[in-house]
Amino acid sequence: MEEKLSKVALWLKKTYGDQPIPPYEADAQTVDILHELAECNASRDADVKLLIDDLKQKAAEYESDGNYLQDLLRENLNLSFSSLSKISTSYLNTLVDIALALETKDTSLASFIPAINDLTSDLYAVESKNKDMELELNGLRKKLTSALVLEKRLQDDLRKTEELIVMEKAKADSRTQNLKFLKEKSEDMKCRVKAAEEQLSASGLDASLTHESLVDLSEKLAELKKQAIPLKKKLESYLDLTPSPSLARVKIEEAKRELEALEAEFSAKVDMTSRSVTLPTKHRFI
Repeated sequence: MEEKLSKVALWLKKTYGDQPIPPYEADAQTVDILHELAECNASRDADVKLLIDDLKQKAAEYESDGNYLQDLLRENLNLSFSSLSKISTSYLNTLVDIALALETKDTSLASFIPAINDLTSDLYAVESKNKDMELELNGLRKKLTSALVLEKRLQDDLRKTEELIVMEKAKADSRTQNLKFLKEKSEDMKCRVKAAEEQLSASGLDASLTHESLVDLSEKLAELKKQAIPLKKKLESYLDLTPSPSLARVKIEEAKRELEALEAEFSAKVDMTSRSVTLPTKHRFI
């Protein structure tokens, strides 16, 4: 604990220099954290120092190589950097910039060609990736277009549905009002019918002359007419008989009596119906 605390104090003093060290709580957890930070900082400083030393060594090597090349040019070709023309200097600077951009160790073709090949491979890879991304982008654009079309269609359908709902609601309200009116009218008619029935009952109207009784009589009359049709046909068949005149006359007489009875009943029903129809209006129940 004391050793860690002393290392932390030295690291903080080195870090802040002449500035005052911020106060901190010297407990075990804080000291451990600061000690770990101090070791990480020391490790980083060591790595940075190694990198600086490596760069210095490379710079020295590059300077030595440059001096060697300058001496070689001066001794063999009697050329120096200061004696070159502006164009030559520009070419050399361009060549140096290219070497720096390609991150080559020198400006020889043996260094340029692999670097250019690597860049070409990277370019092809990037172009292929761009094509893939372009295809994916086109697919996304199509999906987006379809989604927008679908959204527009859904919006139109929603608008039409809302308009239809408004129209149907208006119709429903109108029907509700009409139904309410009809109910009220029906209640009023029931009251009026009941009052009329009471009035007719008080005036001594025969129940057989009511609308329901007349309807029943009409139905019975229609049924009697239907029953009379086969009897008439039967009578006609007897009228066409030639043998046994006496028996035929007997059958004819029986048929005539049945027909007369039906006609009498029919006439009575018709007379009753006619009398009920010709009653004064104030005594009718419709």
